[in-house]
Amino acid sequence: MNLKKYLVRALHRLQKGPGYTYKELLVWYCDNTNTHGPKRIIKEGPKKKLIWFFLTLLFASLVFWQWGILINTYLSYNVTSSLSIGFKTMKFPAVTVCNANPFKYSEVKPLLKELDRLIEAALERILQPTPGNSSENVSPPLDLELWNQIPLVLIDEHDKDNPVILDIFETNQTAGGNETAPGNETNASHDTAGGNQSSCSHQGSDNCTYRNFTSAAQAVTEWYILQSTSILSKVPLQERIRMGYQAEDMILACLYGAEPCNYKNFTQIYHPDHGNCYIFNWGMDEEALNSSNPGAEFGLKLILDISQQDYIPYLSSAAGARLMLHQQKSFPFLKDQGIYAMAGTETSIGVLVDELERMGYPYSDCTMNGSDVPVKNLYSQYNTSYSIQACLRSCFQNHMVEICGCGHYMFPLPAGVNYCNNEDNPGWAYCYSSLRSSIKQRQICIDSCKETCNDTQYKMTISMADWPSEASEDWIFHILSYERDMSTNVTLDRNGIIKLNIYFQEYNYRTISESAATTIVWLLSSLGGQFGFWMGGSVLCLIEFGEIIIDSLWITIINVIGWCKGLKQRRARARYPDAPPTVSELVEAHTNLGFQHEAPGALPRDEALPPEPGTPPPNYDSLRVQPLDVLSPDSDAE
Repeated sequence: MNLKKYLVRALHRLQKGPGYTYKELLVWYCDNTNTHGPKRIIKEGPKKKLIWFFLTLLFASLVFWQWGILINTYLSYNVTSSLSIGFKTMKFPAVTVCNANPFKYSEVKPLLKELDRLIEAALERILQPTPGNSSENVSPPLDLELWNQIPLVLIDEHDKDNPVILDIFETNQTAGGNETAPGNETNASHDTAGGNQSSCSHQGSDNCTYRNFTSAAQAVTEWYILQSTSILSKVPLQERIRMGYQAEDMILACLYGAEPCNYKNFTQIYHPDHGNCYIFNWGMDEEALNSSNPGAEFGLKLILDISQQDYIPYLSSAAGARLMLHQQKSFPFLKDQGIYAMAGTETSIGVLVDELERMGYPYSDCTMNGSDVPVKNLYSQYNTSYSIQACLRSCFQNHMVEICGCGHYMFPLPAGVNYCNNEDNPGWAYCYSSLRSSIKQRQICIDSCKETCNDTQYKMTISMADWPSEASEDWIFHILSYERDMSTNVTLDRNGIIKLNIYFQEYNYRTISESAATTIVWLLSSLGGQFGFWMGGSVLCLIEFGEIIIDSLWITIINVIGWCKGLKQRRARARYPDAPPTVSELVEAHTNLGFQHEAPGALPRDEALPPEPGTPPPNYDSLRVQPLDVLSPDSDAE
């Protein structure tokens, strides 16, 4: 069937009479639509027609403007938070306890002997000893190799424009043309990660980073931590565990509810900041414990011995136990989320539970288990669940391995990488300092890591009291000393004993959940409300508008086909300038075929030569006119 004829008939079936031009189609739409306004444009007089045209155009613009705002609001994927309170039997949290001091000084002292001598001599210089009173005059000479790698220096800032930097173990140094004596310092500084540090790494005078401290106590502690990190990083893990506090020595008594427990119910892990740590109810090997009732009588009670007399004097300036409550199978980041319990006290911790439920993509950029995070989780070697703290530290360690060529002692190591130390990596301190102070590096890790979609937080209410009391400390210390050492003498004192009570305050828990602020139902109702308010329309009006668009496309297709056929005919006429015979000419030729004029000298018709024998007579019926498939107006109107 002719394509144009098919399209015309199809258009008629869809349009039901709008016509073949855009003007006819528009007039038909305005006359038949259910939307208010277009009908008045074609039915009112010239003046009102102009007014209604302006109003219709204005309100249609308002509708599209409001629709844009609503769609943009929906695509923002905002959320609302709701708070609900429930009541149920809950799992008791995992409890991690550590000593604030990572190693026993009696065990680690041989490794830190030279470092201790250096810091003692430096303190004497800082405290301005009088000539001849320094202990270094009678003691063996100091090994300055550690000092020269990362020196601790003094800064004289009396002249702000020309500060003088003085190495503690050099009597005279000048900076900016000035000379200073050791006693003129105003700030003590050293080379740890930070912005204004005052020391140089061993890579050359250009690689220096300075950090000012207003107190020498802070500078000495930071410098000692940095140097001890380099020394301890070369010690095997099993040896570091041996030098730490053992569970049987640290955990003196344990009671969970009415059931006794002991150090064997704790899981040991090695934490770089605090040495040996012990986790109760971690849920790795056994099912997590449920709390039978709220209240102090149904919680966990511990008595700990922190052995404060065996602390490293320059490494740990705080004494006590570091503890943290967290979910089962999660790694405890005590430096960020832990709390201290003071020696000689009974610390009661009442716990309330908050459960956070975040919506995933596209409402928030959270992760369920960390599988979609591009950072390799180095804490997975502990078989723990994903957390953003683990991701941020893994990201930093990966960058340090990539840039510095070694890993920092405080974080887990990737496979095939060693910890940084001054001997194998002389410039590691400068590299670490530059990397940790880099805003770009921090932003890369923040952008790469994601929050967990579901999280449980433990809110703690802490109270303390002296323990034991003066009236009862004698018999309590006698019993605890006997149970630990089988000794009748008192080997414990108030400075090393801590009692902990950890319990649920109540079984009410709060759930903070996110829900979509805008849904598809909200979007459709809002779009319909704006369309109905400004134009008086409905969904059927939108269907009518879609219909006119389809009709316009049909008319456009027909016009394009007609234009193409006309172009083809024009090209044919240009190629063959002689016009082809018309239908009337062919009919006339067929009628007058037997009546030809006689040419001069030709024989008359009746005297024409007879046909030769065997020649068949001409067949005039073979001349026929091929009828054309003409598209008449009547056929088009069918």
